[in-house]
Amino acid sequence: MRKQETLASERRRKTIMSVVLSVICIIYVLPVLSVVINSFKLNTYVKTDTFALPLGEMWAGFQNFIKGMTFGNYPFYKSVLYTVIITVLSTALILLFCSMAAWYIARVNSLFCKIFYYLCVFSMVVPFQMVMFTLSKTADKLHLNTPWTIPVVYLGFGAGLAIFMFVGFAKSIPIEIEEAASIDGCGPLRTYFKVVFPMLKPTMISVGILEIMWVWNDYLLPSLVLDINEYRTIPIHIQYLKGSYGTVDLGATMALILLSIIPVIIFYLVCQKYIIKGVAAGAVKG
Repeated sequence: MRKQETLASERRRKTIMSVVLSVICIIYVLPVLSVVINSFKLNTYVKTDTFALPLGEMWAGFQNFIKGMTFGNYPFYKSVLYTVIITVLSTALILLFCSMAAWYIARVNSLFCKIFYYLCVFSMVVPFQMVMFTLSKTADKLHLNTPWTIPVVYLGFGAGLAIFMFVGFAKSIPIEIEEAASIDGCGPLRTYFKVVFPMLKPTMISVGILEIMWVWNDYLLPSLVLDINEYRTIPIHIQYLKGSYGTVDLGATMALILLSIIPVIIFYLVCQKYIIKGVAAGAVKG
């Protein structure tokens, strides 16, 4: 009898949790659904019938997409190109240098490594707004204000989370494997690239996915560091979809927002299982 009551109580608990999580999921999906609906709607109806389906006279087809990509004197393909360059270079730098630093921290038990590690962890809770003005001036002085140099700035901001996850996983790697490689004549660099780097693959994929999503969608850092008249990322390009007297074509804006989030959504859905595995491996082990 008690067992049946326990099973019934467990089923009720699971049902309640499913309902609650479903409601939360719907709340999170609604903004994305709103973007999709309004991207195919004429600008006049975006404000007045925000949540109505784009049917009949509201339907704009692909007019908003064409208008958004051809608006103004700055071509949209350049914004896409600069966003891809910044995202790829930033992610590559973060993965390479942070994984090497994390391996060193995990293997060298010194006061300097401990202080450096805790400083990286502390940087995760420091708001960007605290350092953004100093950072923009420093980036200008060091000529880090181009799509090819701003990844260095992203490396500094992305190091905290990356090193935290890499250190946790690096500590779980048996040191005997590295000792065997050293006996076979491998130096530190060969040991890292031939032995450690392949074993970091789960966390490497997880960190890479998180960093790509962050850099791709970032607006504030590029707007402060880059010369926005010459270099515009996709978020900055969307911000400048303004006509005379500051009027904004919301239909075209929603269309470009949809174009910008589709690659990230597809990328995340394909790789989400690696995020869970990498976070578990980096944060639980060691």
